Amino acid sequence: MKKLLILTLGMMGLSTAAQEVMTPELLWKLGRVTPIGISKDKKNIVYKVSTPSLEENKSNAKFYTIPVNGGAAVEVADTKDLATDKNLSPDARFLLSHKEVKVEKILGKDLYPELKKADAQVYNGLDYRHWDTWRDGTFNHVFYAEANGNDKSIPVDIMKGESYDSPQKPFGGDEDYIWSPDSKSIIYVCKKKAGTEYAISTNTDLYEYNLETKVTKNLTEQNLGYDTHPLYSPTGNLSWLQMKRDGYEADKNDIIVRFKGMDMNLTANWDGTVDSFKWSEDGKKVYFLAAVDGTKQLFEVNFPGLTKIAVTVRQITNGDFDVTEIVGFTEGKVILMRNDMNHASEIYSYEFKKKAWKQLTNVNTEVYSKLALSKTERRYVTTTDGKKMLVWVILPPNFDKTKKYPTLLYCQGGPQSALTQYYSFRWNFQTMAAQGYIVVAPNRRGMPGHGVKWNEDISKDWGGQVMDDYLSAIDDVAKEPYVDKTRLGAVGASYGGYSVFYLAGIHNNRFKTFISHCGVFNLQSMYGTTEEVFFNNFDHGGAYWEKDNADAQKAYSQFNPINKVNNWNTPILIIQGGKDYRVPIGQGQEAFQAAQLKGIKSRFVLFPEENHWVLKPQNALVWQREFFKWLNETL
Repeated sequence: MKKLLILTLGMMGLSTAAQEVMTPELLWKLGRVTPIGISKDKKNIVYKVSTPSLEENKSNAKFYTIPVNGGAAVEVADTKDLATDKNLSPDARFLLSHKEVKVEKILGKDLYPELKKADAQVYNGLDYRHWDTWRDGTFNHVFYAEANGNDKSIPVDIMKGESYDSPQKPFGGDEDYIWSPDSKSIIYVCKKKAGTEYAISTNTDLYEYNLETKVTKNLTEQNLGYDTHPLYSPTGNLSWLQMKRDGYEADKNDIIVRFKGMDMNLTANWDGTVDSFKWSEDGKKVYFLAAVDGTKQLFEVNFPGLTKIAVTVRQITNGDFDVTEIVGFTEGKVILMRNDMNHASEIYSYEFKKKAWKQLTNVNTEVYSKLALSKTERRYVTTTDGKKMLVWVILPPNFDKTKKYPTLLYCQGGPQSALTQYYSFRWNFQTMAAQGYIVVAPNRRGMPGHGVKWNEDISKDWGGQVMDDYLSAIDDVAKEPYVDKTRLGAVGASYGGYSVFYLAGIHNNRFKTFISHCGVFNLQSMYGTTEEVFFNNFDHGGAYWEKDNADAQKAYSQFNPINKVNNWNTPILIIQGGKDYRVPIGQGQEAFQAAQLKGIKSRFVLFPEENHWVLKPQNALVWQREFFKWLNETL
């Protein structure tokens, strides 16, 4: 009898352990996997694991290798000689790098050396600040130096004296420059525009610097939109990603190959947009990642050269998960990064012939094995204009359809960002569902993965059909008996924050609470303070003062949330980063002031040192706690 009791208690303990759920604190203990590459001998994968430390308020990294066929991970002290270094020239003579170089005098103490304590900044054009940094006269420049040179070896600045950035700020890295196969030239990405011209354009180009002549040539001068991600094929053909229209950052992204003097668009006839790509080892195919039907998958397109063979795009992987990076190829397999709404990214192999997946790293597997996971369901909703719209519905762990649950409408940012099976460490659906909320996440107008037209339909129509899409999604799901219709909330960031502000003025009492993070509140003041003016010019049709511009006038009047504030009557939490120059601090301040003066329950959470995102571990945990505290108070 005693043994039976112990056994029963033990089983109860296992059952209880299995019922643990994701929490904000646990979320910020997960390891984050970043692949470095496949080892030179093709036997191992080299990768990094970054783990946030709340105590130190930063992330700490360790490096590992793991066999390409699976096995035990081995920690390594240094990865320098393990994986192929793309920055080493093919002839192994030179090494590429980049660093900031002081080019312009902008600071008061630079202009007037005798006034060393001055903190003035003097600008003669726009682009005086970008993302979260004020311009100080320094620019990213590409350098090359002898690979085995001693301390006397002087790196060569291939952009000497230029007031332009390569890599591109704020997010560009060494993917913005490569060697030519013969080691005689360097290809780099740059937007060679300055000041106001820079702020209103997306026209980056590929430039070729010749090491012998020191001459730089623009390789993509005829294209007016983005030219990015240069990559040579194994057979020596330059390829890159290209958008056609200047000023449209979410244009269709295509794979271009320069072959025998001709530019071939491999994805021109495919109704989608490319995220990233990598050549097959034989140079006959290009593998790429793209959003499709609420996920991100691996595709391939053949490269026929000048033969009459048709160019054909084919989807390789399929499932309710996201493939987020192509690491490389080995032994009939491709090494990929993969995640879903319940699991952070890990490294997988995918065998082409068998169509078989194998998880190689298990950085967070033990954590997830102890959790009751949320369930994600596809739901297709008919929109007000008769279209079929995918809506992700995320159900709480241990979901009981006989109960009623508070439900959140999630409004995605971008506005043209894919809403897929991604795993965010802030807008984490698993964590939201684990706190007892159903999450409704519609693939509303403006998202890639449903055709180019669907993706573009949001431009110049921010407050139009897309708002109907949101309401169609929440109204449809709210018909279910397990949704508590008296406890609906709407949450979102960036354009999603704009959506919350706009819905607050038109929702007709559907929602009981709102949360807006770094949301656009006043389109006019946004136009006057944001740094990437091209975005507003394209998405709203122009400037607010253009009285003869019908698109602009409609955007700044009909689609401006400030013009709906008189209808606000619902509690709202407003979150803002102090160093957010994309959606500047005044947007959150204006919204909070309006809510307070109207007597609406509201709260303003400011992160003075964060940008459009929240990156520091302790701040991130404050964000999570304030988010759920507000929902507990108001929903």
